[in-house]
Amino acid sequence: MRRRRYGDSGQVTIEFLGMTPLIIATLVLVWQFVLVGYTFTLAGHAADEAVRAGTASEGQAGCQEAGLKDLPGAWQGDAEVTCTADGDYVTADVSLKVPVLFPGAIGFPFTVEGHAGAVQEEKD
Repeated sequence: MRRRRYGDSGQVTIEFLGMTPLIIATLVLVWQFVLVGYTFTLAGHAADEAVRAGTASEGQAGCQEAGLKDLPGAWQGDAEVTCTADGDYVTADVSLKVPVLFPGAIGFPFTVEGHAGAVQEEKD
């Protein structure tokens, strides 16, 4: 029997090169899902902080400022914080845009919403 001259030499390299685009696309997709989840977390936290400031009688401006305070710079630019008081109940709504691949770059055309509510603290 004669041996083949090259055999299967280099086959793994060719298969890896063929799979590289699929591997990269999967990593990009996973990273984008991480950014979406992180944006949901940021929106919820910002709404909690905003409503906490609103119940402590810091007023509308204090509520909005508290909602924006802990947000990273990449999310602050397009963030919208709305605080409302209905009697003794204070609510805060936060809207954040989800960045595309890199925070601070362009964002998706949809927003992520965060909502929180609490009862107004009594003044002594």
